[in-house]
Amino acid sequence: MGFEFLKKLPTPEEIRSQYPVSAKIKALKAKRDEEIRKIFTGESDKFVAIIGPCSADNEDAVCDYVCRLVRVQEKIADKVLIIPRVYTNKPRTTGEGYKGMMHQPDPEKQPDLLAGLVAIRKMHIRVIEESGFTCADEMLYPENYRYLSDLLSYVAVGARSVEDQQHRLTVSGMDVPAGMKNPTSGDFSVMLNSIVAAQGAHRFIYRSWEVETSGNPLAHSVLRGAVNKHGEAIPNYHYEDLRLLYEKYQEKHLLNPAAIVDTNHSNSNKKYEQQIRIAREVLHSRALSPELKGLVKGLMIESYIESGSQKIGAEHVYGKSITDPCLGWAESEKLLYTIAEMC
Repeated sequence: MGFEFLKKLPTPEEIRSQYPVSAKIKALKAKRDEEIRKIFTGESDKFVAIIGPCSADNEDAVCDYVCRLVRVQEKIADKVLIIPRVYTNKPRTTGEGYKGMMHQPDPEKQPDLLAGLVAIRKMHIRVIEESGFTCADEMLYPENYRYLSDLLSYVAVGARSVEDQQHRLTVSGMDVPAGMKNPTSGDFSVMLNSIVAAQGAHRFIYRSWEVETSGNPLAHSVLRGAVNKHGEAIPNYHYEDLRLLYEKYQEKHLLNPAAIVDTNHSNSNKKYEQQIRIAREVLHSRALSPELKGLVKGLMIESYIESGSQKIGAEHVYGKSITDPCLGWAESEKLLYTIAEMC
């Protein structure tokens, strides 16, 4: 057989019962969810900043980083709502390399998925307890969503997952905003079709159950750039791209038209320092057009304590990304204030 079954993992319900959330966290999440919902429905004109490390690789560094965001949030709360990125699953194009804390709680050691499931839940709980922020994570594996669903206020579906039916249908059962990224090809129709599916009601098989969902009206688009047949990055954050997306939304008649612009990945060609310039351009485009101001709800920014990235196994630098390079804290703090000034 090609599969070797190593161990049966606990169900989400079992993990959640072992590591429950307090009444305080439940109330905080309900309040945050409502604030975020109003932004995506247009009831609030605040701007969203989904910001944090490419991958949450170290609990102490992640909590340190997120707690730094608290001081900034207090100063820009009238204009910007921060949703920290605490991404515990890392998609790998070739299947090689660090796949995130869920796979490897310690990047220097072998994968241990049981320990990983416990580690990511404990980290998300700690982040909320210490900062008051409920966070964003990427849904790499739809069947694992409920291990964290009572903690997350935002979910991202990546460029390589957005065409998958199980991802789309699972989003249709969520009650928080879910960002559906454009595929690596950049095709807007694929992204918009994923939103149509996610906003609809469905019946399907999920974790060995027949389930029925009511649809997620907060599913929306995330522009992350594309790659052409030569492997060259093609950005899609420019004014003309945003106008095109606005027009495509009008044709689809979707609920709560909304877009988030990812300032890194193929939009920056992974030149992380360009995120500052890209963020400014997107905010300038919003200022030029009432339609775009209503459509573009926020930015997705890769940021950590130290700028750049480092290799696993090298001399470790605290708070420096071990996956994609990120903006450092000083640049990130300044950028958040700039975003508030330009909104």
